[in-house]
Order: sequence, then structure tokens, then C-alpha cells
Amino acid sequence: MLENITKLLEETTNAATTSTAATTATTTTEKASSGPSIGLGLVAIGAGAAMIGAMGSAMGQGYAGGKAVEAISRNPEVEKKVRNMFIIVAAISESAAIYCLVIAFLLFFLGGK
Repeated sequence: MLENITKLLEETTNAATTSTAATTATTTTEKASSGPSIGLGLVAIGAGAAMIGAMGSAMGQGYAGGKAVEAISRNPEVEKKVRNMFIIVAAISESAAIYCLVIAFLLFFLGGK
């Protein structure tokens, strides 16, 4: 009878140890997968870096606008031609900024997966 009790205790101890190890492994895996990853942080940095292109576009657009106003103030007769040319330059410059924004959105929303 003592042998049966000893055998039962050993089986219970082994089962408890196995169950504890499995629970610990599952908990560790859940913690590793649920925490923030460095990849998502790098994607956010990349999206921010893509928006630097939009900043350059804005500075170029401001410079072109200033020069257009300067040209019109020197020679008011060419106002229509300068204005039309500036609208074309602003549209080209703004399209570069929109491309930067699209890249940033793609990186941010699709890059972390």
C-alpha cells in the first residue's frame, strides 16, 4: 500500500510539473507576441522620414511663390503668364508631397504586418 501511495505521489508531482511548464511556456509566448515590436517602431520612423519629402516640397513651393510675386511686382504686364506658370509649378511640387504622404500611409498601415 505504501508503494501505491508513493507511485501516486510521483505521478501527481510529474503531472503538476508538466502542467506548470506548459503554462509558463504559453504565458511567455503570449507576452512575447502581445508586446510592441521594434518593427512597428521602425515603420513609424520610416513613415516620418518619408514626410521629410513633403517638407522639402513646401519649402520649394514657398520659394517659387515668392519669386512669382517678385516677378509680377517688377513687370505687371506678365502677370497672367507668371501666374499660369506658378500654378503648374505648384501642382508639380504638390504632387511630390502627395506621393510622400501616400508612401507614409502605406508604410504605417501596411508595413507593420
